[in-house]
Amino acid sequence: MSSKYILEMNHIEKEFFGNKVLKDVSIKVKPGEIVALIGENGAGKSTIMNILFGMPAIHQTGGFKGEVLIDGEKVNIKSPIEAMKYGIGMVHQEFMLIDGYDVAENIKLNRENLKNTPLSLLFGKRMNLVDQKTMHEESRATLDSLGIELSDQTRVGSLPVGYKQFVEIARELDKKNIKLIVLDEPTAVLTEKEAEQFLECVKKVAEKGIAFIFISHKLDEVKRYTHHTFVLRDGEMVGDYDTAELSTIKMSELMVGRKVEILNRDITEESADENQKACLELEHFGVSMPGEVARDITFSVKKGEIFGIGGLAGHGKISIANGIMGLYPSKGSVKIHGKTMDVAKTSDTLNEGIAFVSEDRRGVGLMLDESIELNISIAALKTKNRFITKKFGISFYDKKGAIEYAKKMIEELDIRCTGYAQPVKSLSGGNQQKVCIARALTLEPDILFVSEPTRGIDIGAKKMILDSLLKLNKEKGVTVIITSSELAELRSVCNRIAIITEGKVAGILRSDEDDYKFGLLMSGSKVEDAKKEAEKE
Repeated sequence: MSSKYILEMNHIEKEFFGNKVLKDVSIKVKPGEIVALIGENGAGKSTIMNILFGMPAIHQTGGFKGEVLIDGEKVNIKSPIEAMKYGIGMVHQEFMLIDGYDVAENIKLNRENLKNTPLSLLFGKRMNLVDQKTMHEESRATLDSLGIELSDQTRVGSLPVGYKQFVEIARELDKKNIKLIVLDEPTAVLTEKEAEQFLECVKKVAEKGIAFIFISHKLDEVKRYTHHTFVLRDGEMVGDYDTAELSTIKMSELMVGRKVEILNRDITEESADENQKACLELEHFGVSMPGEVARDITFSVKKGEIFGIGGLAGHGKISIANGIMGLYPSKGSVKIHGKTMDVAKTSDTLNEGIAFVSEDRRGVGLMLDESIELNISIAALKTKNRFITKKFGISFYDKKGAIEYAKKMIEELDIRCTGYAQPVKSLSGGNQQKVCIARALTLEPDILFVSEPTRGIDIGAKKMILDSLLKLNKEKGVTVIITSSELAELRSVCNRIAIITEGKVAGILRSDEDDYKFGLLMSGSKVEDAKKEAEKE
């Protein structure tokens, strides 16, 4: 039976413990088509893709209603291995890599190239050896097709998150029978330049007949690179359009069911006091974080400022906050409120009123098996003696107080969940990020470091989180230092932005400076070159 569609998912419905999360959802994808699937966190995007990929969580909770057709034939995919046999690949939002393996070994995982040996001729294929040479050659070819300058022999554990995403993508493209690849927020951890490079590659691959389902919150990318757009809201399909018919504003309105105000802070009216004292001073600061080495960072942040740290992946921007929090070895001078700190002692840094939201929410930021309530309260419990009550001279956890506070944060940050007791691992990526933000705010910090605060978060939630940071800064005077791969995001909320290139500060610009100045600094041009270009204009 022939079909013009590679994939048809018709009238899909799914319940989790009586809660209907998908209601009569249908999706169709043609060969060589790049289809966008958009919606707010919790809209049902990941669930419908888990159905397609045969994830155990679907079949262990009663399965689903509706039908799935591959090339016009009805299928019942019960595992990711079955999905792979049908030519379906998936790059998940959270990495599924083995840190101890090199890049080629991860790309070829469970599909290793084998070669015969004298023993295999006698005893069969089980005595074959891994053909390391062919495996690395084929992996190298796949990486080259993506335009990635990355050694196939590098250990994945030493890579920054941006490059880990490239390895995930390369692994799917390396599969010989691949027909359809699902991309779940593939550019969330990439800089604008890297994202453009990747999406141009996806476009070329699609021209060869491979189809893509592109799940993303970056609506400008959806508009530019996809052919068709499906919009989910609260488990229902509310939009089925040729992408050319949609504007990004219309997409956002369909996603959230209301008009979305674009955040744009007027820094000319809200700039930090130039005479304000510095609350953080770095001098010749270096951090030995694998894949994100900072070599010589010098800058100061004024009290009450929103300060941005930007730059390309792998150039050291991510390591700065991690080094100050003592998570990686560092050198140089760090002063907080004029006091020289030994940042190797994380407890001392926390006691100086510093809070940190990591870019790695699953690996560092959260206790995945614990409840939302405990995740929000745990840091303040340990460092501020908050949520503690005493009875008969003995300290106890004030669970009632922690629950009331968790409920408040769930409401304020619109954390989509079943309640404060829900395990964090069962939340969507965007809602996990909101829990990280809530925990940091519970410390009532003087200085708040936030790394990649809106990675993998939809446009409505993104504005809510950035608004929360602005409110914290304006109403409580908290100094906020944001590290982000999205320059546009930094420019929408920050007073000044430091661009990090090759582990050093290439320059510090006001957010309203001309675009080309940021481009020059990010491309590695010196500050003097940027000034000369400005004078020519």
